Order: sequence, then structure tokens, then C-alpha cells
Amino acid sequence: MNKDAAPVSPYAIRNVRLFIAFKLFFNARFYYPVFTILFLDFGLTMAQFALLNAIWAATIVLAEVPSGALADIVGRRKLMVWAGAVMVIEILLLCVVPRGNAGLLFGVFVLNRILSGLAEASASGADEAIAYDALKAAGLQAQWGRVLAMSIRLQSIGFIVAMTLGAVVYDPAFMQQAADWLRIDIIFTRDTTLRLPLYLTLGMAVLALAAALRMEESANGLQNGADHPDGKNGLPAREAFAMTLRAGRWILDTPFALVIICSGFLFDSIARMVITLSSQYYRVIQVPEAVFGLIGSGIAVLGLIIPRIALWMTERNTPRYNLLVLAGVNLTGLVGMAFFIPLAGLIPAIILFSGMYMTGFFVSHYLNHITDSAQRATVLSFKGLSYNLSYGLIGLLYSLLVAWTRPGIVERFSDQSAYQIENLTFMATFNWFLWAFICGFGILCLFARRRLRGLDVHRKPLDAQVGAPD
Repeated sequence: MNKDAAPVSPYAIRNVRLFIAFKLFFNARFYYPVFTILFLDFGLTMAQFALLNAIWAATIVLAEVPSGALADIVGRRKLMVWAGAVMVIEILLLCVVPRGNAGLLFGVFVLNRILSGLAEASASGADEAIAYDALKAAGLQAQWGRVLAMSIRLQSIGFIVAMTLGAVVYDPAFMQQAADWLRIDIIFTRDTTLRLPLYLTLGMAVLALAAALRMEESANGLQNGADHPDGKNGLPAREAFAMTLRAGRWILDTPFALVIICSGFLFDSIARMVITLSSQYYRVIQVPEAVFGLIGSGIAVLGLIIPRIALWMTERNTPRYNLLVLAGVNLTGLVGMAFFIPLAGLIPAIILFSGMYMTGFFVSHYLNHITDSAQRATVLSFKGLSYNLSYGLIGLLYSLLVAWTRPGIVERFSDQSAYQIENLTFMATFNWFLWAFICGFGILCLFARRRLRGLDVHRKPLDAQVGAPD
């Protein structure tokens, strides 16, 4: 057998397998189903919890693009090892931090949120870039869609397990029943189960770091010295800034890339904000709170199905056609949810969440196809930056809308309970997402028509065109 023969399967490539493993372990966080109450049970206040989330989002925004540029300069493997190591530290801090000292506790949680944001930003872009470069080196870049679909499906399985098991081990009553049934002499209390989801997540962090350490850097993953596109030498910080500017100029000068990113942050930001508020929506459509976790796990199953559909669409349809289909999916979901139909309102919610999976697949597939290896991680980081900025902006605007609408609701329904006031305010403001999407999509269509005028890249399936640039 010829040892130098090109692999016939993308999964025969070591970096591809490790990329899938890294994504699985990095995203399987067992504390997600109890995220809010975990922080509160540690002793934090709701105001502190909101501030910690703001710190996390700000860290990602500030670190997203520079980390991508650094990955293109010093190597994608180094950034992924860094991301895995930081994840281990951020989770370990919560596993050992003592309770009781409010000042120390909040300080450790601030550090945790900063490290979590840095880990997310460092992995974003570098992980896909190192896998795609490995495929390209083997002449299998056309198989990227298959790899991406497999990665999303396995992440969905991991998410389902994490959502289910994380909630189970956090419940002291369930754990006590299990211990009694197994005749294990142990008493479970809230103090006993508080950190169990964190211990499980720490195990995932160690596995993610191990996967990153086993990766191999590709030649395309290093850009320094004579290999630099401009033939310049320099310190990594200066090079990262220069790489960021080059990638930004490339995006602005490449109409198709710019339209892809603009489409992604429109579709992703609105759908992600609705998902953030999904528990409130479930409450309004009279879904029992006891099954919220099961719904989350059920929606994760979509990740096993939607990537296959999206892959089939990219292979047979034009990008323009897929954009219109995606717009139809999102519009159908938002319109259906706006009626707040008891129980049956879950159907349009599932449709909208399906659109979010499709958005992630399409944007990654098309961007990787057209982006040069030397700046792939930086360009993908620009995508992540735009997502977080748009998500933060929509969140801010929505919070202002709620603050403006709520007094009128309170005045009109003064006889209602605080619980009902919150539901009525949510219903009164939800249509804002629908109209924001309609207006945003109209602007996107006009923008895309102007920037893509005279180009054929969006008029036929990309897989039928010339491969991605070297």
C-alpha cells in the first residue's frame, strides 16, 4: 500500500478527526441547563449575573478578530491549545472557589467570564481553519460540507447529553433517590450537587485540551517572515493588527464575502435573541415548565437533521436560492410565533430554530470556500465579531423597547399580577423581531443586488465552480 496515497475519506485525516472531537468536548457544557440558577445558588445576585454576561460578551467582541489574526500568524494549533487550556482554568476556578466571601466570589466569577470569552474567541476561526487546511492539503476541500455536517451532528448529541445529565445531577432530590436505589450511603443536598455539572464540564475541558495538543500545524497555518503575503517581519502583535486590516479590506473588497457575513449576522442575531427569550415564550404558550429542558434537548436533535439538508442544498442550489429559502424559514417561524398559539406555538419555534442551524452551516460553508488559507481564521473571526456585535445591539434595543413599553402595560392592566405583566409585555414587544427581520432583509436584498451586480458567483452552486483560492 502506498503510504503517500491521498486519503479517500476526510475522516482519515488526523486534524479533521481532532477538530470534530475538539468541537464536541469544547461545547459540551453540563451547566448550560442550570446556567442562571447555578450562578444564583453560588450566592450572586441577578444584577451581578447580568453584569457577568455583559463582561463575557464584551471580552469576545474585543478578542474575536485579533485572536483570528494571531492564529493566522503564529499557528492555528497554538491558538486551539491556548483555548483548551483557558477552558480548563475557567472551569477549575468555579470548581474550587469558596462560597461565603461575596467580594472574592464575584471577583472569581468575573475572571471566569473573561477567560471564557477569551477561550471562545481563540477557538473561533482557528478550529475551522486548521481542519479546512488539512482537507485542502489532501485535495479534499470539496468534502468540507460533509465534515461540517458531521461536526454539527455530534455537537448536537453532546448538547443533548449535557442538557439532560447536567440538569439531573444538579437535582439533589433525584440524586438522593438514585443513591438510595443503588444503596449508596451518601446524603445529597444543594451544596453537594452544586458543582457536579462543573466537574463534568471540567472533564470535557481536559479532553478538549488533549485533542488540541494532538493536532498538527499545517504549512498554511503559519504566516511569518518570508512566508508572509507582504514579505514583512514583525512582532506578533503588530502582525496581528496588520493581518486584521488586510482581512477587513479583503472582506470589503470581496462582494460575495461581505454579503455572506451581512446575511449571517441578520439571520443569526434575531434568531439567537428569540432563543435567549425562549423560556418566556414557552411560558406564554402554556408549556409546562417541567419540560423546558426536554424541549431544549429535542431542539438539539435538529442538529442531527438540518446539516444534511443544508449540505444537500449547497450541492444543488445557488447561494441566492438558499438565501431566499432561509429567509422563508425564518419568516415563517417568526410569523407563527407571533400568534402565541397555546402548545401548538412550539411548531413555528422549531421552524425558526431550524433556520438558525441552516444559517450557521451556509455561512461557514460559503466563507471557507472562497477564503484564502493565509487569512481564513481572521476572516472567520470577523464573522464571529459581527455576530456578537449584532446580537448585543439587538439585545440593547430590545431592552430599551421593553423599558418603554412596560409602563403602558402596567397602566392598562393594573389589576394583573406581576407574572401576567411580564407575559403581556413580552407579547406586546415580540412583533418587533418580526418587523426588524422584514426591514433588515429588505435592506440586505437591496445591498446584495448592488454589490453583486455583474457577478455570477451567487447564480450557481459553489461546488460546481472553481475551488477555493490557494
